[in-house]
Amino acid sequence: MTEATMMCMCLLLLQLSITFFVFMCCVGNGNARITSAFVRSEFPSVDIPLDNKVFAVPKGYNAPQQVHITQGDYDGKAVIVSWVTTDEPGPSKVQYGTSEKTYDYTAEGTTTNYTFYKYQSGYIHHCLVDGLEFDTKYYYKIGSGNSSQEFWFQTPPEIDPDAPYIFGIIGDLGQTYNSLSTLEHYMHSEGQTVLFLGDLSYADRYQYNDVGVRWDTWGRFVEQSAAYQPWIWSAGNHEIEYMPYMGEVLPFKSYLYRFPTPYAASKSSSPLWYAIRRASAHIIVLSSYSPFVTYTPQWLWLAEEFKRVNREKTPWLIVLMHVPIYNSNEAHFMEGESMRAAFESWFILNKVDIVFAGHVHAYERSYRISNIHYSVSSGDPYPVPDESAPVYITVGDGGNQEGLAGRFRDPQPDYSAFREASYGHSTLEIKNRTHAFYRWNRNSDGKQVSTDSFVLHNQYWASKLGSRKLKKHRLGDLIGWTAPY
Repeated sequence: MTEATMMCMCLLLLQLSITFFVFMCCVGNGNARITSAFVRSEFPSVDIPLDNKVFAVPKGYNAPQQVHITQGDYDGKAVIVSWVTTDEPGPSKVQYGTSEKTYDYTAEGTTTNYTFYKYQSGYIHHCLVDGLEFDTKYYYKIGSGNSSQEFWFQTPPEIDPDAPYIFGIIGDLGQTYNSLSTLEHYMHSEGQTVLFLGDLSYADRYQYNDVGVRWDTWGRFVEQSAAYQPWIWSAGNHEIEYMPYMGEVLPFKSYLYRFPTPYAASKSSSPLWYAIRRASAHIIVLSSYSPFVTYTPQWLWLAEEFKRVNREKTPWLIVLMHVPIYNSNEAHFMEGESMRAAFESWFILNKVDIVFAGHVHAYERSYRISNIHYSVSSGDPYPVPDESAPVYITVGDGGNQEGLAGRFRDPQPDYSAFREASYGHSTLEIKNRTHAFYRWNRNSDGKQVSTDSFVLHNQYWASKLGSRKLKKHRLGDLIGWTAPY
């Protein structure tokens, strides 16, 4: 074979490879609306029995349990460590350091508890560990004597526009065998921090003292992940727990006692809405069940928070909420319309990249669309393509006992790119300032299956660099990628 022939063959193979790559990107970006026919639940949608090992109480007198961490400041140099002791308060301190079993530093926390009906919570500890170094593994110890517990966590890289990072996205988890499948599959991913979309324990589906008991079991259930990496919390309707027949009328009582957020660091007046920066992402958490119309505290805060976003430092702008703005499922259809009317134009003006929601117990991804030009007297009453709009993704499929939302509206709306009623979780792998890779991973027959994926273009840098240069950048970045599942 001559050198010229070999050269032609190599060029042909390269052309075929590029053609295949472009084709796969088109498929991944959903150039055809898809309603998946796959509907399956391997496990029953019933809560795991209390005597299951996933709820095991740690051995020892007053041993810390229900350990979880979240980000403790605006930029990722602090964590809030939370845990519960049941026999007595015990020490509310965290010993920590950068070497295993060597704890050079100590942070002091606070202890609280609460009652719900006649249930008396354990002693709930919250401890801020701050002044940490970026991109560093820390080991920490809580409790005392033979009953102490040891864990570790990794701080994020320094705030930088090209800092790579992988977020996991989970919503509506609960504590069924399907929930366990979701959690185990996520833990086998490369996710570094969970963006949690609300509806944690589903304890409100119980009554009287069992409400508190099921908060405790859920805390022990998620400890296997939440003690080792931050979970960024948002509240859903199952956290409200308005139960006047039990004398409980204070909304979000259990949730607020158990799951602190760094709201003050973003100048918020409530733990239910706040913002953080992490690696190359600016993450805004909204509360679907708190007032958000004009001049309410949440509305005023969000207006100011958008002014603080610096896309030169954190190019990825991500919004979390519980109720989806766009949803083509019969379940909870149009429930997000009032928040859409309040905030959609802000999302477009500020070039939000992606909006994650839960609430609907199925998976759905939209195209970039908007409905900001409609009024009662003029305009198109339906969403229209809008390249300046975010992608809206519903990941409310964690596995709770209410089961799947299997009734999608027919025909599939033009704004809906992909939808499926199955259990699973998502990952968002940020590569650099211009591109990220998104996957939705279905739980199927005990396995993790990457079912929907696409390349996400950064909204800010797409407009700044121009589409042609951005696509060239993308091809250079993606050559050699291999899927982790």
